[in-house]
Amino acid sequence: MELACRNLFVYGSLRSGFNNPAYTYISKYFTLLGTAYVNGKLYQLPDFPAGVPTDDNHLIKGELYAIKVPSECSWAIAQLDDYEGVQAEEDEIPLYKRVLTTVQINGTEEQAWIYWYNGSVESGVLIEGGDLLAYLKQNGKL
Repeated sequence: MELACRNLFVYGSLRSGFNNPAYTYISKYFTLLGTAYVNGKLYQLPDFPAGVPTDDNHLIKGELYAIKVPSECSWAIAQLDDYEGVQAEEDEIPLYKRVLTTVQINGTEEQAWIYWYNGSVESGVLIEGGDLLAYLKQNGKL
């Protein structure tokens, strides 16, 4: 099944400010369109951030990307699906799920793929401002 090529919204370790090795991958296959926002709540879990969708006025700050070469979209997204734990083993629950969401950028709305956390956020700390990078800097973790 061919994947519809869409923009990509990232809010965690795939953002440019983290210098995560996976960001090298993002910058190779995707072009940064700018800072963007989605409706959702962002939590810091013990090992990673977790964004969950919400209908209220909470926003998650992240970055919106476009694929550089559309013919490479399916392959590039499949690699990110693997990184995000979308494909779980038969007896496991996927860590994240990739879904289309509405992204706000520069006063307009775009549709983009996002990786929403697929588990419980009960053990997490709500990041009030919705910006993981600012939260980690403020708490001396970056």
